[in-house]
Amino acid sequence: MSKLNREPLLHITKRKELPLAKTWAIRIGAIVAALIVCAIVTTAMTGLDPFSVFGTMIYGAVGTERKTWILLKELAVLLSVALALTPAFKMKFWNLGGEGQILVGAWATALCMIYMGDVIPSGLLILVCLAAAILCGAVWAMIPAFFKAKWNTNETLFTLMMNYVAIQLVAYFVIIWEVPKGSGQVGIINQSTNAGWLPYIGTNSYILVILFVAVITAGMFVYLKYSKHGYEISVVGESQRTARYVGIKVDKVIIRTLFLSGAICGFTGWMIVSGIDHTITTTLAGGRGFLGIMVSWLAQFNVIAMIFASLLIVFLEQGAGEISTSFGLNQSFADILTGIILFFIIGCEFFINYKVHMRKKSGKEEE
Repeated sequence: MSKLNREPLLHITKRKELPLAKTWAIRIGAIVAALIVCAIVTTAMTGLDPFSVFGTMIYGAVGTERKTWILLKELAVLLSVALALTPAFKMKFWNLGGEGQILVGAWATALCMIYMGDVIPSGLLILVCLAAAILCGAVWAMIPAFFKAKWNTNETLFTLMMNYVAIQLVAYFVIIWEVPKGSGQVGIINQSTNAGWLPYIGTNSYILVILFVAVITAGMFVYLKYSKHGYEISVVGESQRTARYVGIKVDKVIIRTLFLSGAICGFTGWMIVSGIDHTITTTLAGGRGFLGIMVSWLAQFNVIAMIFASLLIVFLEQGAGEISTSFGLNQSFADILTGIILFFIIGCEFFINYKVHMRKKSGKEEE
């Protein structure tokens, strides 16, 4: 009587690093496969011409000058959040508090604009708002960092709970500041004076925001790749024990890195209030704190790759909205297409990093 072969049908091994050309070939193949699946799903579920749907998606993202500027603005904001979260993730500190850190930065900006708008010149007010937003965002991130460094608390839960505290903080002040009373919203802050608003360059209100994020991107690239602090972050992320052995003060690195992470999130909140929305709501972050996590991981903490990952996600979001409007479909269908594309793009990273082996057939049977 033969015994069953107990060797598994499949087993997975870690790949050696693939050549860059092969890596991108896999990614491009994943995108092509995703588009084919999207075309099949579109035809099966709606009967629409998939090429028309894809064309509409492109038009929705970059079809007009205004749409292109909106795309670049959303790209800048999302990229800013991803850059903020990346140092913490690279250090293996799971900062899920980006939403809250953005919100408290936005809250600090709104606070200064409302109470100091008639007191100091607009140029000085912009700087005061900026300093307040950065400080509040940094402190908000440092609270869980301090507890992690001193008592090894769970940073995932801590930072996540801080989001809800920030939401309630903003909700409380929205009721205090609401205009008109009973509306449940603040409205445009300093609409008649534009006090605390970022100035336009020409007729465009988004250029400064885009330029600020470009500077942060370049700075983060240098910081992570060439600075001593960036090196210490990498070592702590690899092994805290090794970091301590070589003389790195791990607690100091954790607190310092989260200070930076929160400061950039606070800066993002300042940009949204002072340069884009000019108001404050509990939903102002718009889920970017969590999308930024996906961008950071999708790019594998590579600053340059984050630009393209952010562009992809914003492009899909803008295009999906246009599909819903143009074809009279609900947003859920557009989200299905976005999900399929992201699934293939994220999933292809598995085949870049791992190899699947099939069980070899054996001609011999054990008696």
